[in-house]
Amino acid sequence: MRFTLILLMLSWAPAYAADFYVSTKGDDRNPGTLRQPFATLERARESARTSKAGGPVTVWIRGGTYQVTRTFRLAAEDSGAVYQAYRNETVRLIGGRAIRGFRQVTDAAVLRRLDPAARRKVVALDLKTQGITNFGELTPRGFGRPTHVAGLELFFQGKPMQLARWPNGDWARTAGAVKGQEDRFQYEGDRPARWAALDDVWVHGYWTYDWADSHEKVKSIDTARREIITYPPQGVYGYAKGKRYYAFNIFEELDEPGEWYLDRSNGVLYFWPPAPLGRGEAAVSLLEEPLITLDGASNVTLRGLTLEYTRGDAVDIRGGAGNKMVGCAIRNIGNVAVKIESGERQSVLACDISQSGDAAVTLAGGDRPTLTPGDNSVQDCDIHEFGRWVRTYTPGVLISGVGNRIEHNRIHDSPHCAILLHGNEHRIEFNEIHHVALETHDVGAFYLGRDYTERGNVVRYNYFHHLGREGVKADDLVQAVYLDDCASGTLVYGNVFYRAGRAAMIGGGRDNTIENNIFVECTPSVHVDARGLGWASFWFNGKDNTLIEGLKAMRYKEPPYSTRYPQLVTLYDDPDTAVPKGNSIVRNVSCGGKWLDLLDGMTDKIIHIQDNFIEGDPGFVDSAHGNFQLRGDSPVYKLGFKPIPIEQIGPRK
Repeated sequence: MRFTLILLMLSWAPAYAADFYVSTKGDDRNPGTLRQPFATLERARESARTSKAGGPVTVWIRGGTYQVTRTFRLAAEDSGAVYQAYRNETVRLIGGRAIRGFRQVTDAAVLRRLDPAARRKVVALDLKTQGITNFGELTPRGFGRPTHVAGLELFFQGKPMQLARWPNGDWARTAGAVKGQEDRFQYEGDRPARWAALDDVWVHGYWTYDWADSHEKVKSIDTARREIITYPPQGVYGYAKGKRYYAFNIFEELDEPGEWYLDRSNGVLYFWPPAPLGRGEAAVSLLEEPLITLDGASNVTLRGLTLEYTRGDAVDIRGGAGNKMVGCAIRNIGNVAVKIESGERQSVLACDISQSGDAAVTLAGGDRPTLTPGDNSVQDCDIHEFGRWVRTYTPGVLISGVGNRIEHNRIHDSPHCAILLHGNEHRIEFNEIHHVALETHDVGAFYLGRDYTERGNVVRYNYFHHLGREGVKADDLVQAVYLDDCASGTLVYGNVFYRAGRAAMIGGGRDNTIENNIFVECTPSVHVDARGLGWASFWFNGKDNTLIEGLKAMRYKEPPYSTRYPQLVTLYDDPDTAVPKGNSIVRNVSCGGKWLDLLDGMTDKIIHIQDNFIEGDPGFVDSAHGNFQLRGDSPVYKLGFKPIPIEQIGPRK
């Protein structure tokens, strides 16, 4: 009996863990202990795979900078491992290299090309002396273009520097464009006459619409006609008169601190440092692949790491389940910071993500035809200054699939949208979103559109404030929650909107609910239109089948869509398909600004509008200092309004 009990106790005992250590001072011939650590993550991974411990493996990474010259790959056999910074030590995994040895420019021919004010300020470095010969290349990037890996970039004091451009920090305007000549536009003034070399000059602009930008390579410049001709493919919508643009990658325009230029033919990098070089690290990006990939791995944790200086993505996660990034700093990335392409229960937790060339996070997961949730999430992160290269439709989080979550984040300081959504039954909750849409027009801080089947999404308990550019009327520029082009079946509940432009917009869709929100100084608080009866009637008269094809793709008359969303089954049998039926605007508070816009003949007979507090003092605790919590004696509670847990919004400590 006693022997049997001992056997049972042994069978219940947990497998013990194994620890390995990595250090910049280590050696891969070492046993990987704290005193005798490995030198590389690859060697630690090898030992973790062959560990006889039988339990979870933790790889402790000592402080220091680790140059990643090829992707660190984790697969199914690495499941359960933890890669973690040791205690509070700073661990940097960089896809580039620090560079040193800048010298004053002395070549007279080179100096003549520079502005006189720059000649004593610009320094130069032959990258070949640093062993750097792969410079990458600039590529046509932007709206409607495939994603391209960034070329070499320069960083100083932890920030990306500006390729020499004109005009500095501002925009020029196209002087004209000729219909039928989509490869050219006219410019004002004579600035391009200063540019000696045109072999790699580029222009970036919002060429037709302020929600579609692109980078175009210059083919030639006719200074007599003041005309710039670009290589194909030109921007998606061609060129138009009076549109914003700037020219860049021009040596003669290296004329202010923070600008740089790379002579790719000779490998010489020119730089006007914004501070003495000894006060910060200068580095260039080199790696064109992701820094880290998880492919089929499960329950892997990356904790407390700093990832930066790469031309491609930082982390790509495909398949598996339960993988986590926790407390990481991900910055100065050429493409996407974190890309979760599939799998379930994957999460990005308490990370600081900034300065990505494209989107900060892409979050996919779940299966739309079966409405199977992915339960992937981005939580408690600070996400900012994303979309450095591609300025439009590269959001803080691009969420797709089914049943994923964006919760308790702070998303701010970007040219376009904060959250771009596709799919079903996602939850967008407890996020603070501010100072986005700083450069664009006809944009939503949160955006969803052009698919009747993308339903069941919840936007709840978020704080949207200070959207759009200062000095420009916010209502002409930005929406906070943009349910565009017949987006339907979305619940917008318990949010606070302050100076958030056209705060909640229903653009022709059905079955949306705007309930229990607080709107302060919005213009208007709520907008509803019936665009399908007017300018967008082409979706309903057979000229554009985008909406009906989206329905057919999800087999909307069969389960699970027919049972989960019964409104879809008879949608196209309704003779009034284009009428935005089923929308409700109930128990909201609107103070200052404007309350409601109903367009295209919409009335309260079509839109359910009830119990909204739109006149008088709602009883804010301290609106002068941005505290829009309601006092206990607020009159809005008599209408059935429920308290909003404002104190819970944003990242949790």
